Amino acid sequence: MIAAQRTLFVGDVHGCLDELQALLKKLAPSSADRLIFVGDLVAKGPDSEGVVALVRELGAQSVLGNHDDAVLRYRRAQQSGKEPRLKPGHLAVARSLSEADWAWLEQRPLFLRVPEHNVAVVHAGVVPGKALEAQARDDLLAMRTLRPDGSASSRMEDGDLWTAHYKGPEHVVFGHNAITGLQRTSFASGLDTGCVYGRALTALVLPENTLVSVVAKRAYKDIGP
Repeated sequence: MIAAQRTLFVGDVHGCLDELQALLKKLAPSSADRLIFVGDLVAKGPDSEGVVALVRELGAQSVLGNHDDAVLRYRRAQQSGKEPRLKPGHLAVARSLSEADWAWLEQRPLFLRVPEHNVAVVHAGVVPGKALEAQARDDLLAMRTLRPDGSASSRMEDGDLWTAHYKGPEHVVFGHNAITGLQRTSFASGLDTGCVYGRALTALVLPENTLVSVVAKRAYKDIGP
């Protein structure tokens, strides 16, 4: 197996297909490069179906994001004969996806390891001191901060950013927190730079340890959870 020339980690796309295509043009990935997304491929932006189709076509990897998970919950409920409550945006995504898209999303893991870079990829965060396998599912999908007692929270006002307390051993690449935006510490890189909110779509390139970004065409959504 030929070693990847580069590993390209891409922040939360949220259906922003035009911006993803522009970012990929700047990155110019080769067949030897490895392309990994931090989740939340879908929802809020204009073309979730197109994003999922492109990521699948590229043979890229992605962890599961909380918005990806929301549409999957809808799918599973429907299959069991229920009609779950869903935000209109998520419902539109769910109605747009093909069977191949669903099958691919169902296979997304909660975390990925990239041992050649000593990197772990999650969507939202990790509780320091816990192995990846021991992390709570909801924390991997939605946490932003740590409460004073060390427990995880999705709410910014509940405590400190988890990255302020995380000291490895793996470097964690993640997304989810567009409120804070780009985060770079010795042990973590947060890549949600709020593309869907009119800011930018960002990638981290290893081993160069450089950032590549494209500016959003417009704000598709007001910032929120």
